[in-house]
Amino acid sequence: MVRRQTNLWKLMPKDHALDRLYAAIAARKSADAGTSYTARLLKQGVERCAKKFGEEAVETALAAVTGKKEATIAESADVLYHLLVLWTACGIEPDEVYRVLAARETRSGLEEKASRKPA
Repeated sequence: MVRRQTNLWKLMPKDHALDRLYAAIAARKSADAGTSYTARLLKQGVERCAKKFGEEAVETALAAVTGKKEATIAESADVLYHLLVLWTACGIEPDEVYRVLAARETRSGLEEKASRKPA
């Protein structure tokens, strides 16, 4: 089954909250690590940023399975923040991810997953 392409990601305004947050994170890359948590994380490198992202993802999953809606919302915000920090540490721009998501809109999830090459 092929879904109609909606290009949802192309329609997302550039002033979207995720893009604004990414810009703020990228701007802090050169900030003082003594006064900026974001700068401190980025200066610790990709491995530390990836670890923090993973920790927040686990906390989000645990909040969800225990039925704690407000905690899941708060932890989800932490996951998104730490994902954007990780992208910044890796030199990934949001538009690069948006393009992949837009390309996947034309296929069913099962079809897309089956088309991936084994790692």
